[in-house]
Amino acid sequence: MSIDSVDDARSEAIEHLEQFGLSAYAARTFVALTTIDSGTAAEISEISDVPRTRVYDAVDELEERGLVDVQQSSPKQFWAVSAETAERTFEQEISHRTDRLNSALNALGPPQQKHEQQGVWTVDGQPAVTDRILEFVRGADDEIVYMTVEELLTDDVIDALAAATDRGVTIHLGGISSDVQALIREDVPGAELFDSMWLWSDTPAGRLLMVDGEQTLVSVLVNGKDASPSDPRSERAIWGVGETNSLVVVLRALFAWRLEHDEVDD
Repeated sequence: MSIDSVDDARSEAIEHLEQFGLSAYAARTFVALTTIDSGTAAEISEISDVPRTRVYDAVDELEERGLVDVQQSSPKQFWAVSAETAERTFEQEISHRTDRLNSALNALGPPQQKHEQQGVWTVDGQPAVTDRILEFVRGADDEIVYMTVEELLTDDVIDALAAATDRGVTIHLGGISSDVQALIREDVPGAELFDSMWLWSDTPAGRLLMVDGEQTLVSVLVNGKDASPSDPRSERAIWGVGETNSLVVVLRALFAWRLEHDEVDD
């Protein structure tokens, strides 16, 4: 591994550790310790650019998080847990914080849901659009109509669609390739496939969704049809809720015509 790649890995590790809540000195100290079996404050300071007097504070912070052990020798020796142990530690912290957040939010009580909403809402970024898709699909009671490019038909969306069919929800899927259709028939055997109204993959369109005739979402690849769906900022969507919502009315009419046309062709 080249010096540049090692430096890049060190910088990236420090950045992520700081995002997990470690101070800059603690992050640098932990990364330094992972490169040696153990070390004194002076040795850590030499390879981490952390002032020797601040190494002790950094170690105290790491010890509280269960990331280092201390040998009570003279001078003291410090040892970092393995990468696997550190990963489990942070996963447990995230899980605990998520559970506490969920409990606190649920304690506030559910919001008063409005069945009719004026106008549309925007969602920016592929992960956020997927989250909204999953929210709508998981709440479906009767019918889902979904058109998408195959790159955006991810495993979590397929799993949500399969769970919806298990609840008795009717699924209509369009705009996907024959290879993906074969996958859908295997994973979501209850889905009904239909042809899209245009060559979906040749447009910057991302996804169209209608749930129970009153929730709709439409997205585009903001950098055009050549945008990579794996780019988290490559997708932008608008969505609306309510039987008389303007976006819902337009897409409901569009989907109704398409599905009726397919039935006539059959």
